[in-house]
Amino acid sequence: MSAERKSPSSLSERQGENRFYLTDIVIEYSKGEDSDLPVIQISDLCIFGLTPLGEAECFLEEDGPLRVWGEDDPLEEGGGVPFEGDEEGNLVEEGEKDTSSTEGDPLEDDHGLFFSLCEASPQRWTIDGPLEWLLRPGGVDCVVSGEAGEEIGYAHLNWEAVPLNERISTPLTTFDAQFHLLIEWSVVRIPFEGTTEDLPVEETQLGHANTLYQRFKYTGHLPDISDAISMVRQVMENTADDDADLLPILNNLGVFLLCRFDHTGNLEDLVEAIKIQTEAVDRTPEGDADLPSCLINLGNLLRRRFKHTGDLNDVSEAIRAQTRAISLTSQRQSNLAGRLTSLGNSLSLRFKLLGNMLDIAEAIRAQTRAVDLTPEDHEDLPLMLSNLGNSFRGSFERTGNLQDLAEAIKAQARAVDITADGHPSQPRYLTGLGKSFLCRFQRTGDLEDLAEAIKAQTHAIALTPEGHAALPGRLTNIGVSFLRRFERTGNLQDVSESIRVQMQALDLISEKDADFHGLLNNLGNSLLGRFERTGNLQDISEAIRVYTQAVSLIPEWHEGLPNCLSNLGNSFQSRFERIGNLEDISEAVRLHTRATDLASPGHPNLSGWLNNLGLSLLSRFERMGGLQDLAEAIRVQMRAVALAPEGHADLPGWLSNLGNSFFRRFLRTGNLEDLAEAIRVQTQAVDLAPEGDADLPAWLTNLGNSFLNRFKRMHNLQDIADAIRVQKRAIDLAPQGHAYLPRLLTNHGNSFLHRFKHTGNLQDISEAIKLQAQAVDLAPEGHPDLSGWRSNLGRSFRRRFKRTGDFQDIAEALRLLTHAVDLTPEGHASLPIWLYNLAGAWHQRFIAGNIPEHLEEAIRHYRSAATFSLGSPHTKVKAAARWARLLSEYRPQEAEALTAFKTAIVLLSLIVGLEETVQRRYAIIPEYKDLPLKASTVAFRLGRPDLALEWLEQGRCLVWGQQSQLHTPLDKLRVKDSALAERLMGLSELIEDAGSSRQHSGSSTCLSEKASLEDEAATHVQLVKEWDGLLTEVRAIPGFETFLQPLQCSAILQHLPASGAVVAINIHEDRCDAIALLAGSDKPLYIPLPDFSLEEAKQHQAALNKQLAEQHLRARDAEWSVEEDFGRALGRFAPRKKADGPSVYLILERLWNEVVEPILSALQFLDRDDNTGGTLPRIWWCPTGVLSFLPLHAAGVYMGSKQQSVMDYAVSSYTPTVTALTHRVMRDCAIDTKRSGLFLTCQPKAPGAASIPGTTNEVLSIHESATKHAVRSLKLEGDAVGPNQCLEYMEEFSSIHLACHASQNASDPLQSQFLFHKGNLTLGSIMRKNLKNSDLAFLSACKTSTGEAKIPDEAVHLAAGMLAAGYRRVVATMWSISDKHAPALATDFYEYLWDRRGESSLTQFDGSLSAYALHHAIQRLRAHEHLDISDRSLLTWVPYVHFGY
Repeated sequence: MSAERKSPSSLSERQGENRFYLTDIVIEYSKGEDSDLPVIQISDLCIFGLTPLGEAECFLEEDGPLRVWGEDDPLEEGGGVPFEGDEEGNLVEEGEKDTSSTEGDPLEDDHGLFFSLCEASPQRWTIDGPLEWLLRPGGVDCVVSGEAGEEIGYAHLNWEAVPLNERISTPLTTFDAQFHLLIEWSVVRIPFEGTTEDLPVEETQLGHANTLYQRFKYTGHLPDISDAISMVRQVMENTADDDADLLPILNNLGVFLLCRFDHTGNLEDLVEAIKIQTEAVDRTPEGDADLPSCLINLGNLLRRRFKHTGDLNDVSEAIRAQTRAISLTSQRQSNLAGRLTSLGNSLSLRFKLLGNMLDIAEAIRAQTRAVDLTPEDHEDLPLMLSNLGNSFRGSFERTGNLQDLAEAIKAQARAVDITADGHPSQPRYLTGLGKSFLCRFQRTGDLEDLAEAIKAQTHAIALTPEGHAALPGRLTNIGVSFLRRFERTGNLQDVSESIRVQMQALDLISEKDADFHGLLNNLGNSLLGRFERTGNLQDISEAIRVYTQAVSLIPEWHEGLPNCLSNLGNSFQSRFERIGNLEDISEAVRLHTRATDLASPGHPNLSGWLNNLGLSLLSRFERMGGLQDLAEAIRVQMRAVALAPEGHADLPGWLSNLGNSFFRRFLRTGNLEDLAEAIRVQTQAVDLAPEGDADLPAWLTNLGNSFLNRFKRMHNLQDIADAIRVQKRAIDLAPQGHAYLPRLLTNHGNSFLHRFKHTGNLQDISEAIKLQAQAVDLAPEGHPDLSGWRSNLGRSFRRRFKRTGDFQDIAEALRLLTHAVDLTPEGHASLPIWLYNLAGAWHQRFIAGNIPEHLEEAIRHYRSAATFSLGSPHTKVKAAARWARLLSEYRPQEAEALTAFKTAIVLLSLIVGLEETVQRRYAIIPEYKDLPLKASTVAFRLGRPDLALEWLEQGRCLVWGQQSQLHTPLDKLRVKDSALAERLMGLSELIEDAGSSRQHSGSSTCLSEKASLEDEAATHVQLVKEWDGLLTEVRAIPGFETFLQPLQCSAILQHLPASGAVVAINIHEDRCDAIALLAGSDKPLYIPLPDFSLEEAKQHQAALNKQLAEQHLRARDAEWSVEEDFGRALGRFAPRKKADGPSVYLILERLWNEVVEPILSALQFLDRDDNTGGTLPRIWWCPTGVLSFLPLHAAGVYMGSKQQSVMDYAVSSYTPTVTALTHRVMRDCAIDTKRSGLFLTCQPKAPGAASIPGTTNEVLSIHESATKHAVRSLKLEGDAVGPNQCLEYMEEFSSIHLACHASQNASDPLQSQFLFHKGNLTLGSIMRKNLKNSDLAFLSACKTSTGEAKIPDEAVHLAAGMLAAGYRRVVATMWSISDKHAPALATDFYEYLWDRRGESSLTQFDGSLSAYALHHAIQRLRAHEHLDISDRSLLTWVPYVHFGY
């Protein structure tokens, strides 16, 4: 602390007390020096530890750079693990944390007193005037200064250890070796006995108070200081407000309160001290010379309170007070520099808390000005330079601007250079310089900087005496440097040394020390680092213990608490990734969440803590597979990036981590938009990283992994070239011996492996093996990623064996892959991957040698991978499929194949979940479209048609089934629990809306919009989680145990239509089979179809498509375009040239002979006597695969003497799944009579589409007929009704007739639409309506039941969508229809229904006979139009189909 000049005061003797005084001080050259002494001019002596009798120490202004011998060295290193790695080698960076406090001006109640020296004789100086000041316990410190204010030397005088009244000589420690000076002194005791009755009471009380204060400082006896405070308060109460002595009294009370606060930690004392100092400021008149000093002291007190409460207002108030003090300080005042430095320190502190770059810029400006105002030889200049360097370093840590760090090193190196060897502050300046060198190393990776850091810190420690209060901090700082070198080189000796010195530091301080938690935090970092290298569980347990202890020592308000919580979370996450205990990762997420919750919104470290939270959520996702964790990880990491100011040094790392999370979501969902976004942000991370950044290799390899995976998906050679290029650059930038080099090498090898798989170039696979072998060789035993690296190398050997047949390669592959599995801890989320790779190698070995034991090993490991409780569902479903197919192929009669396929079908439902958008779900399905068909084929072969039916129901129409479930009527549930039903309905609407409307964040270029879209994604996932929870609640209600669960065959058989048959047909490359279900039967009827094959079905489909194309009636448009040539979507209807290949009638005939006739025969439908008349039975077709595109309802023989068709024996309908039909039977209920009726609309002139004038006559004719039969109906044409009004009428009328153009969107079926004059009516908007009274939808438009060839078993057409929206039955078309014939068919359809209305129908509309009505209308069309068997004629009536009940 800089000293305040005082005039010597005379001794006031007090009766009844013993007083000790320092006297007879002389400064002189040491005896024995020769006569030729160097010239020296000594001017002042500053003594610390004196008190005038009757006065307590007053608050002295802190002039910024404080000369406080033995001041604690603040800690600036905090935590976090700089990199985390996953099994594929993606490096991710966790943010570094800083638990430091601002260095430079702690409030001290001790102060020095300056005394002028006069040269009594040559080379001998004495104090000018008497020295009669009271000595304090503990000794005094003396500093000798020259005429220019420069310090010449110093000494400590331990007066308590010397005899009284004797002359003592003590050598001065000088800063110039040529000066050898002594200080002579003596101590006297003056007892005095008498009475104090003649003294004023107030003076007597103040004297006693000061005596008690001095005794308390010596003994620590708490009642002394409390009594002193009481006495001063009493004096203050008796002092008038306008008394000139009131300010010194206030000053004394403030000192005593602060002293007691330091002893007890009672914040009330500090609060009162601030209150008193504030009163002192308020009582000091404007213009008073003492006002700036009072303001500075108030600012320092406020900043001290902040350190205990964390109240940011205190820092801001401190800055305000110090700014005002400086404004009142003359430019010529000598203490201006000190005040500027104090302000700079406060601004720097606020910058650390809030991250406002204006604060750090202003701090640097103030501190730079302070340095410029200070003479080169001024004693305070080194400390000013050191503080300036700290501010430059703080700026660098936020911006990453290396110029700031260069300025920091320059200032701190200068501070070291101008400080004399042996100066008490030299270790402090060396420590600051070491921190800046360490900081630059962490940015550039230059080991020379790290060496300089360790050198400076080692020197600082060597200069610090045993017992020095700063020693623990300096030990822990060098421990951090050793840790960083370990992280760079992997040398275990460094991390062990780091742990040793940090434990030594902890042994040197008390647990009550304010820095104790910071030292614990740093020790935890080192233990965590060693654990991640060695896997020693004792290290991670100890790390968790010390982190937990650190957290327990920090009050809730402390600014360091979020950082310690985040580091503790890191340790739990690391242990989880090693041993797989779910409680650990849950605790990690909890701690990281708490850290982010505690952080103020503008805290500069918030982005880092959010980043760490994202990493823990990602880790839990990789173990549990919960998309909610992944969505939340992306959301918080997106927020971390959004909060980071442009140019932030850590931004590249946070971007790279965000890219890794997008990459993980791509691996989970296969969404290429996620991969594109991963590449975008990872590229941005690499572009933002300055050349030479130590973390750049990690970010490059992450980007390379993303390029590699896009190549694996898209097979674009440019992607694999980019992957290899950036991964090679990563390796080139990584120094030899870098701890992360094995990961870089194995990733690079993976890229060569996959290029080999694409090109077959043996040079690539050899390079892959070389790189991956090098990675394995470099990795230390016990490294947590070693299993993955061995597995990758094993895959490469296996791949080369497949190409070359070298048995040595497959033997090495099996050895490595087996070792990888054996080394992986039980419960590790990546174990299914390693098992899958090992199983593939055993299968390859079996193929090469046909040894049964090898096949058994392959089956065993596929089984283990598929049934493992954790891991990616994609990996597990692939393993289950391989397991099932090996059994099916090599052991076709073993029932284990059924278990394998059942596992695969269950896993399939996990992959296509409601948390994905509808569009994404449809994109996922093609990869697995054959799985349910293959499973059913095996079930048929093994005599289990019941399982075949169940698997067809569970594995087909997945998305359509999910959308239907969201519209499930809840009437029965409302009876049991109305509140639960309402919650379920509300959630279903929100989920449907999210699934149909949510956009990917990659669709926006604005960061805030991206963050908003990721918020929506996280909300979507959360909604699905709540939905699952509600389903669990519902299923706990008696009678609802199977609510919305897949039905078993026995349940399906119980809820079939009363008449007719439901026929499911499975077609696969192995065989073709049918299952017929009849009401009243307790088992399905199995019907083999040996004469039909998948190949033949494909031929029929190709031939039919060719006919449709020739007639301009193609079954599919390219995207959304509406053809303009023919029909309801095409305009006029006319034949084209005859197509090559089979005619339509031949296709229908073969379908009859090989598929339909055998089924009708088994059902005994062919036994019907044509002469008996009566109603034809119903038949519901449920085809699979390619059969979904073939008109089974029209199969027949149309030439020759034995003409017959399905229409002669049954009335056909279709159903997407059997379950859909059974649910309709189960939930069939009466339609509200008020809603019963028919709404009709035609849209003959939709913009951009051909005119279809026939629709006008069509709806007019139907409406007139309805009016004639007194059926409630409404007709609106063209502009009279828009899409929104149509939706309202759909709620008002139970049935609808839409005569218009239609457009199907196979990639996003909810965007399929009907074209209106005033916009388009989308299927999604229809499905969002509550159409609980819906009955019939007649879609008199083109291609409203056309499927999608890529996913034939997903009902991606408008007819199925209308069923999912709630309509019980739908009339639709398989391809384009004629505008000429459509009106007549529709009129006949409705006339059939009108004629069969009951007398009690009144105005109601009933579509229950719609299947028969369509059957009748088609027959009428064929007869009246004289349609023959030409392709043109057949294609006129065949497209009309009926769906539903």
